[in-house]
Parts: sequence; C-alpha cells; structure tokens
Amino acid sequence: MPNIQSSIKSMKKDAARNRRNNMRKSLLKTSLRKFQKAMAEGDPEKVKDVLLQTTRVIDKSASKGIIHRNAAARRKSKLARQYNQMAAETAPQE
Repeated sequence: MPNIQSSIKSMKKDAARNRRNNMRKSLLKTSLRKFQKAMAEGDPEKVKDVLLQTTRVIDKSASKGIIHRNAAARRKSKLARQYNQMAAETAPQE
C-alpha cells in the first residue's frame, strides 16, 4: 500500500475504473449469450430485436474502449451474418 497521497488516490481511481470496465465486459458477454440463445430458439423476429440490442451494446463497448473498434465491427458483422443465414433458411420457399 503506497504512502503517498496521490498514489493512494490513483489506486482508488484504478479500482473504480476496473469495476466499471468489468461491468461493461460482463454486459457485453451477457448480450452475446442472449443473441446465441435467441438464435437457438429460431424465431426471426425475436432474433432481430436481440441483434439490434446486441449491436448497441457492442458499439457502446467500442466507444468506451472496452474492445477495439475493429473487433466491434468484426463481431457485429459475424452476428449479422448468422442472422441473415438463419433468416434465409426460415424464409418461405416459392
């Protein structure tokens, strides 16, 4: 434990940032799990809603520096591909 006042304050700020970042990472992971669960159920309307929410969470995580913006783009693209593939499979055939 540091004795210098500024170091003590710095440690407190680091701990607060760490808690906040862990909370945001957890929210991101939870959102991705919700999307996978909705995909497993197979209802395109529900999946579309969850996809929009997940996309928002990913964008927010990227803007806050939780994940890199290219990683965010890659994840959103992957989710959109999965959704489009599922929607194409469940679409009525002519």
